[in-house]
Amino acid sequence: MVSGLFDLTGKVAIVTGSSRGIGKASAEALADAGAKVVISSRKQDACDEVAAEINARHGEGTALAVAASISDKEALKHLVEETRRVFGRVDVLVCNAASNPYYGPLEGIADDQFRKILDNNILSNHWLIQMVAPEMRERRDGSIVIVSSIGGLRGSPVIGAYNVSKAADLQLARNYAVEFGPDNVRVNCIAPGLIRTDFARALWEDPERAKATNATTPLRRIGEPEEIAGAVVYLASRASAFMTGQAMVIDGGVTI
Repeated sequence: MVSGLFDLTGKVAIVTGSSRGIGKASAEALADAGAKVVISSRKQDACDEVAAEINARHGEGTALAVAASISDKEALKHLVEETRRVFGRVDVLVCNAASNPYYGPLEGIADDQFRKILDNNILSNHWLIQMVAPEMRERRDGSIVIVSSIGGLRGSPVIGAYNVSKAADLQLARNYAVEFGPDNVRVNCIAPGLIRTDFARALWEDPERAKATNATTPLRRIGEPEEIAGAVVYLASRASAFMTGQAMVIDGGVTI
């Protein structure tokens, strides 16, 4: 009974930024739950590698690799169209890919760096949602998951622009949840704390910084990508059928 709530057999999921880190772990978990998964990041060879691993474990045809830069609207359109061509539909969208080209006080960020963060972390999610939502609304079934961050709930002296974008993602989910709710399409966010990924390397690879972070985290450690993947499966599945417009915080207790 309980396992059935998380069964994604027959579902098709697109996961951006899924050649490594949280995205890869999420795609693997979705496949474990029975879904067909589309692996996407900027480099085709990296996507191919992850798709091959998943297909080796679950059978050929479980995973599809389609490279796409989140900054390129036409590339994202191709991603969605190729998913439909091969798998016939899109049931789940996981907007995981993001960028942060600037590390330092918000006061010193250049305009082009700020625009890149806003375009890649907010606008690209909006584009993808626009592309997949119509078929979900027509079927009256679908789940959209945006990987935000606890940065969207807090200030920071070094990743302020990134935090601004992640706060906007929380509102993007709320707004779309209101718009799509009558058609039974759910939109939610996950707000991870510090996770051991290449993307967040600057925040955890320095032993002193890591020690200080762990000391103020109730669980006394940073998270692992696999510890976010379970929440993605939950939000993609029937288990979360009555949840929309929310932000699921997974941070080891940092924000309590």
